[in-house]
Amino acid sequence: MQIQGIYATLATASMDRAEKFYTQLFDREPDDRPMEGLIQWRNVAGANIQIFYDREKAGSGRLTIVVPKMDEARRSLEGVGAKLTGETEGDYGRIAQLADPDGNRITLAEPPSKPFDS
Repeated sequence: MQIQGIYATLATASMDRAEKFYTQLFDREPDDRPMEGLIQWRNVAGANIQIFYDREKAGSGRLTIVVPKMDEARRSLEGVGAKLTGETEGDYGRIAQLADPDGNRITLAEPPSKPFDS
């Protein structure tokens, strides 16, 4: 099988609300709207993200975003009204979470400052 691309997808109950949130999160408008009820961002740090309208599944998704500096990400998110919660730190770095307007869980992960020895 030859693979041309992979998209992570999250469901929303409100396309308008989700588009506003993810436009602020990714700091850019969606790249396209391939069909009714679907918006997508391509090459967000190498990943492709789709948001699709599905009221029944909205809020049950998960997305992990790797950030170079958690403190900078926190300040940026606070600037758009989002708040990180549940911050923890371990051998593999730091993580914290936030939710999109539907309740989809977004985990931010900051890698450790030095490589992990196995």
